[in-house]
Amino acid sequence: MIEILATLSASAAAGMRIGIPLLIIGLLQGSNFWSQVPILSHISPPVLLGLLTSWSLVELFASKKLVGQRVIQLIQLLLSPLAGAIMGLAVASATATPNWLIACIGGLLALVLQLVQVGWFYRLRGLPLWAVFLQDTLGVALVLFAFDAPWQGGLIALILLWFAVRSAKQWYDWYWQKKS
Repeated sequence: MIEILATLSASAAAGMRIGIPLLIIGLLQGSNFWSQVPILSHISPPVLLGLLTSWSLVELFASKKLVGQRVIQLIQLLLSPLAGAIMGLAVASATATPNWLIACIGGLLALVLQLVQVGWFYRLRGLPLWAVFLQDTLGVALVLFAFDAPWQGGLIALILLWFAVRSAKQWYDWYWQKKS
């Protein structure tokens, strides 16, 4: 059960941001740098470090402007399922659950959280700065929780999933209220 919660936590981090959580996973592995991470273990560590560092800086700085948010959200919307699957597989190494199921659940959770962010972005006509800082903080915290406190990280991931369901209900009600 703890491994599943850690997987949910890591995948939710990929639903918030892509580069920062993947960079933290690699740095937490010490000198092995992504050697235990599926797909990323086939890429040269210096190249991957440079790429993820660059993308993390783009996520941190471009997300503070409206145009940057739009570009980043488009890229994250496309890559979040892959990143969620990678993050889930990186954390769940010794579980009896099949890898394909972990990858699917992790990818879908990351995609759902990314879709909610895109929905709020368009509903609010841009995310407020405090929400962007909250995304950055949650992305880092969820990765750290996945390794150090999987119970709490999984609980936060489930709360985020609950928030996504509530947001969808609110948008549904808002849509039908506007039509009436």
